[in-house]
Amino acid sequence: MPEHRTRRRVRGAAAALAAVALAGAALTGCTSGTDAAPGRTGSAPSPSPTPLWNASPGSVAAVGDSITRGFDACSVLADCPEVSWATGTDDGVRSLAVRLLGASRAASHSWNHAESGARIAQLPEQMALAAKDRPELVTVMIGANDACRDSVPLMTPVKDFRASFEASMRQLRSAAPKAQVYVSSVPDLKRLWSTGRENPLGKQIWKLGICRSMLGDADDMGPAAIARRDAVRERVVAYNGVLRDVCARDERCRYDGGAVFDYRFTGEQLSEWDWFHPGRNGQARLAEIAYRAVTAAGPPA
Repeated sequence: MPEHRTRRRVRGAAAALAAVALAGAALTGCTSGTDAAPGRTGSAPSPSPTPLWNASPGSVAAVGDSITRGFDACSVLADCPEVSWATGTDDGVRSLAVRLLGASRAASHSWNHAESGARIAQLPEQMALAAKDRPELVTVMIGANDACRDSVPLMTPVKDFRASFEASMRQLRSAAPKAQVYVSSVPDLKRLWSTGRENPLGKQIWKLGICRSMLGDADDMGPAAIARRDAVRERVVAYNGVLRDVCARDERCRYDGGAVFDYRFTGEQLSEWDWFHPGRNGQARLAEIAYRAVTAAGPPA
């Protein structure tokens, strides 16, 4: 065979082998690095996405009502924010902020914007204040005062409750798009009535006007009184449905799954002044519930 013809065939075979090698490399590049054979270079594994929920936030802002202000936990008809379940500094309570940040850091990296007597309509303004703190976590406990009115017809309509909570979340997201939100369910007011009515002193305080829709005529067990209390409870259940549903649409929001509503407060956990609001012990239980929800691997069922 002539020499020049041999060289052409060698060059052709080499080109074919090179094409096969390139095709193999291309196929290897389409697979993940874990599928490549040992010693062969494949594409690097895709980095894991950053989780949207951080179980160790570095700062906490609280919004809500009298429960988050520690109302009646230290003295009669007065706020006591140092025992707040969300941001308090009391050693016996060990607030959510203390549990997450430690006592010293919690004092400088937590803020309480809740107001005693606040209803859901005031939440957007509180959210705006909380956003200015640039918190990594915002806690929300609101709705008891929307059900605790002088009469059942005065309770906040469910559609208005929804509109206000949606507006609150929009307000927060416009200023703090990455802040996480922990939303507590509204406590079962009927269960609090059932427990608190065992205390004569508490019932005297109730007569000053605390939550008349539920606590008025506390010992009346007639059909009208029973129907009134049931209507309040049903409204609270509806409010909690709104909190759950609206929160579920926000990827950085976590509802407590009804844990606070389901919690069976005893006389030991209620205020010694009004037997309705949580006392120090009750505030500590709320802090425990919140801490479990915030640090869990996933949202409560």
